[in-house]
Amino acid sequence: MSSRVSVAAVDEAAEPARNEPNLFALLAVSAGLIAANLYYNQPLLAGMADSFQVTPRAVGGIPTLTQLGYGLGMLLLVPLGDRFERSRLIVGMTAVASFALIGVALAPNLFWLTLGCLVLGLASMAPQLIVPYAAGAGPASQRGRAVGTVMGGLIVGILLSRAVSGFVGGHFGWRAMYGLAAAMMAVLAVVLRTRLPKQAPERPVPLATVYTSLATIVRTQPVLRLHAVIGALTFGSFSIFWTTLSFHLAAPPHHLGSDVVGLFSIVGVAGALAAPMAGRFADRHDPRIMNAAAMVVVVLSFVVFGLLGHSLVGIGLGVILLDVGVQANQISNQARVYALDPNLRNRLNTIYMSTYFAGGAAGSLLGSYAWTHGGWSSVSLAGGALGLAALVIFGAAALFGTRKRPATSP
Repeated sequence: MSSRVSVAAVDEAAEPARNEPNLFALLAVSAGLIAANLYYNQPLLAGMADSFQVTPRAVGGIPTLTQLGYGLGMLLLVPLGDRFERSRLIVGMTAVASFALIGVALAPNLFWLTLGCLVLGLASMAPQLIVPYAAGAGPASQRGRAVGTVMGGLIVGILLSRAVSGFVGGHFGWRAMYGLAAAMMAVLAVVLRTRLPKQAPERPVPLATVYTSLATIVRTQPVLRLHAVIGALTFGSFSIFWTTLSFHLAAPPHHLGSDVVGLFSIVGVAGALAAPMAGRFADRHDPRIMNAAAMVVVVLSFVVFGLLGHSLVGIGLGVILLDVGVQANQISNQARVYALDPNLRNRLNTIYMSTYFAGGAAGSLLGSYAWTHGGWSSVSLAGGALGLAALVIFGAAALFGTRKRPATSP
């Protein structure tokens, strides 16, 4: 299929979206609410440890398992968007997330809590169906803007999830937060069922091909490989910070609770504001410029954490830099990845985001290890090292060249 035919197919599929001006707002809100399920636990870890009378290290694996579940959901379920009608998949997984949240809220011990969070991560993969849905719901010339709008909503959801869960956890307990989230998911599933236009794949492929083609796509798309790796490293640094912040603020000299941890996420709203701007920049200029600048900002944020981490003002400044850098890098990555081949969009997203969240899971684990063995200085060093590694890999690719190969749609 030629690029002209592919773009025409995308524009034809996008026709319902142009008749629904609120569609992208709905998608942005939905992505944010669903993605929030993955991050409620971060300000609540200390409370969970107290509830089950275990050490912080024992609950440190909960964010890791949640993100691994999310990665598993992306690997197994997101590719189905290249085979089945996409709005139905989004609604179905939102409903499943509601039941998973109920299971977490009722967990009787640490084993069932961790298992429930693994299932919740898998069930909360719907944002990775929503983003390519948005990319295919408008003209190709506005793809970066559409993705940036939805990602902006997703980022707000992630940020507010920590603030809300910190407040609810601090006043009503961590179980109340998961019960509230279950109710929100049930309502959202009903809204999406009534409001989302149908969007069929441009070229449906056999179910077996959906999965067997993944290795071929990885092998033939060097741009995808590059951005998956640098995305994983930067998100790993992001997870290192947020996994350990509640322990840092609970320790001397701060002695602060989960509600204060949640407030720091609001400071990072600058990252949400950066997403739409990064999307528009990617539509008009080479996204690689934004990539490089974003990774420099990520490294700088951990320099600030290392030097000023004893101060709440210093932590707030670092949070702003970290969120802006990570989210601008993410939008630039996705703008390049989604442009590779419209017929592979869900599978490209599967490969990219599975790698991305595997990096996040590894970052959570590394953060817990760094905190246990070296405290805040080790956390700052580990996060900065991952950001620097991403920048070095990106620079090496720029020097030796990474080009898009011809489309190989199975």
